[in-house]
Amino acid sequence: MRIFGMTSRKTFLLIGALLASPANAAPGDIDIVRDLAARIGPIIGAASACDDIARRRVQTIADKFNQVIREASPGEPERNALARLFDGHIATGRRLVTTAQIDCKGAERQLAGLEQSLGATSPGPQNSGPAGYGLPSLGLSPAAAATAPTANISGINDREIRFGMVLPSSGARKEAGRQMKIGIEAAFNRANDAGGINGRALRLVTADDGYEPSRTLAAMKQLHEKDQVFGFIGNIGTATAAVAIPYALERRALFFGPFTGASVVRRDPPDRYVFNYRASYAEETSALVRYLVKIRRLQPAQIAVLAQQDSFGDDGFAGVTKAFRALGLNDATVTRFSYPRNTIDVEDAVNRCRAQKAIRAVIIIGTDRAAAKFIEKTHDVVPDMIYANVSAVGASSLANELMLLGARYTKGVIVTQGVPAAAGFSSTVLEYKNALAKYAAGEAPDYTSLEGYISATILIQALKRTGPQLDTEKLVDTLEAMDNIDLGVGAKLGFGRAEHQASHKIWGTALDETGTYQAIELE
Repeated sequence: MRIFGMTSRKTFLLIGALLASPANAAPGDIDIVRDLAARIGPIIGAASACDDIARRRVQTIADKFNQVIREASPGEPERNALARLFDGHIATGRRLVTTAQIDCKGAERQLAGLEQSLGATSPGPQNSGPAGYGLPSLGLSPAAAATAPTANISGINDREIRFGMVLPSSGARKEAGRQMKIGIEAAFNRANDAGGINGRALRLVTADDGYEPSRTLAAMKQLHEKDQVFGFIGNIGTATAAVAIPYALERRALFFGPFTGASVVRRDPPDRYVFNYRASYAEETSALVRYLVKIRRLQPAQIAVLAQQDSFGDDGFAGVTKAFRALGLNDATVTRFSYPRNTIDVEDAVNRCRAQKAIRAVIIIGTDRAAAKFIEKTHDVVPDMIYANVSAVGASSLANELMLLGARYTKGVIVTQGVPAAAGFSSTVLEYKNALAKYAAGEAPDYTSLEGYISATILIQALKRTGPQLDTEKLVDTLEAMDNIDLGVGAKLGFGRAEHQASHKIWGTALDETGTYQAIELE
């Protein structure tokens, strides 16, 4: 399997020529070196994770490229930045192997390609000097060599920047997909009316995977290969993200603001091209456990978990057990009920809950209709049962489902949120509501669409800061430098090289008998 689809023979020869004579790299070539670091780093990282590949082969090329970095850098800050960038790409390559997203045979082929190109090129005086790298075997002029790695950036032309979104526009999660799309498009339209991004309009192109990971790869390919998007924003789901992210990483495409709090999009160190707005499920479940134990004074054995049977549910359940351990509690006491993903088949979970008379609260790691069905079927088993949901449930759609059953079913239903109150009056929320009224007339404020709006607004700021000469590497560098984003949401937002999650804030809400969410204190 190829590590990066864009690593062509021509690029291999360019890299090989550069490594053959690092002294030919000049300070003016720093953009080329940055681009090549993104191509060679994952190859080195993948090879270094394979026990059957000799360390000296990997180290030889790594040392040569580090020498190129030293030669191309005009000063220490630039040299350090390039070195960090190179290290980050190496970490990405290692992770692709250790998580079985690529195999060592593919890593060996890519490394061999580098070694062959190094042997096939030699510096020549006819083509040395800045950006030339001595490329007689390619017959490239310095100008051609400089543009070869970065030509034809997908999704960008003089008029627009296209982003893709894989969402469920069909199936049980279609409302979450619809709301996320509404929020992103509201932010895009607002930016376009203000002049766009350096004169380019933002456009969102979507593809439906029905919340089924078996359909996600085809949707990603459609957006990247047919629709030619620049990057991805707002993809829905955890199991679907596990399929989408390797595809995006292979193509060095931005994967921004997915609607999931799972660990698959929060590696340590972070994947270079993956950025999150929202807090993690581990943070949400930790807040709920502390609330139930410290504020509501429940005993560990009184708390159970309803979790969807997939990586979404597994991740949320792991967050609960971790929170128990952090409080010095025995996580072995946590009871888990489950239901099949993308269904509302909760009968087994309902029967098990009814049989456990000690339970007084259920933390739900699930979707709106499944959660509502479980609440309906267990509501009368225990008076004043507490149902505590993480934000991915879809707050508005859950409220609508419960109100269809009757006002009494909303009492005691809690949802943690990754955004402030959708009906509130912070500056960003007011902008969101105005944009909603203008570009999605008739749509009520919603927590999911607000998250899409905030995520897109952060991305828009980064695009503007990057400037008219836009490419993915420059955009990622810009995002990693945005360590103090002021949106007026009442929480500190920012990224860093080792921090690709903008927010760690959890807002607590609870439904009243009118189906309206009221703020509650979780601490």
